[in-house]
Amino acid sequence: MSEQELNKILSEALALPAETEIVEFKEAKENYNFGKIGKYFSALSNEANLKGKPFAWLIFGVENTKHRIVGSNYRPNRKDLDSLKKEIGDKTTNNISFVEIYELHKPEGRVVIFQIPAAPQGIPVAFEGFYYGRANDSLVALNIEKIDRIRNQALNRDWSRNIVPEATFADLDGEAIRKAREQSKKKHISLIDEVDRWDDVTFLNKAKVTLNGQITNTAILLLGKDEASPLISPAIAQISWILKDAPGGL
Repeated sequence: MSEQELNKILSEALALPAETEIVEFKEAKENYNFGKIGKYFSALSNEANLKGKPFAWLIFGVENTKHRIVGSNYRPNRKDLDSLKKEIGDKTTNNISFVEIYELHKPEGRVVIFQIPAAPQGIPVAFEGFYYGRANDSLVALNIEKIDRIRNQALNRDWSRNIVPEATFADLDGEAIRKAREQSKKKHISLIDEVDRWDDVTFLNKAKVTLNGQITNTAILLLGKDEASPLISPAIAQISWILKDAPGGL
């Protein structure tokens, strides 16, 4: 994620009137309790799932009432900061951990931004065996209604529409997108001029291959580069066709 994108995320978070279920600020001027980080990871991940958001954010170096940047010296060594990913993953459901941990050096001080993935569809995230959630800006046990709501997602889950959080448009094959455009124009002759005007994001959104500019399993399966296939693991990026010459026959 670029520095410009990070500054935008931070600015939007600082502008919030209060912390939310998916944004948490901590001063963490020198250090912060590991267990609490894990509990917030579980809570923010579960709430992001319930809110339909791909990520939640834990932000160190910001005062949590007036949202002023105060600077954090939490794990100033980058190697120590990166090691937190495994430390958290060792104690969470399915070893889920931070998408990334970013550092922003602002005039007021260093800000550490933890990007937390939403809990997978149908799977609430626990830390050390316990599920956590949020009640407004408070850290609480994830109540049974929320646990059931997440688990029930598995009953009606459409794998093809699942977002791949780590994927970007750079993981898609430009030539495959071009061929998809040509096929779309053949199928929808009346939209030829419009299709030519659409950028790739607009085209793929309208084709329902991506969702709001986010890469889905379908996008990787149909248009992904060869090296992007691990992003949908354990699924295999392969489509099989069965030709039938008569009902019930092959």
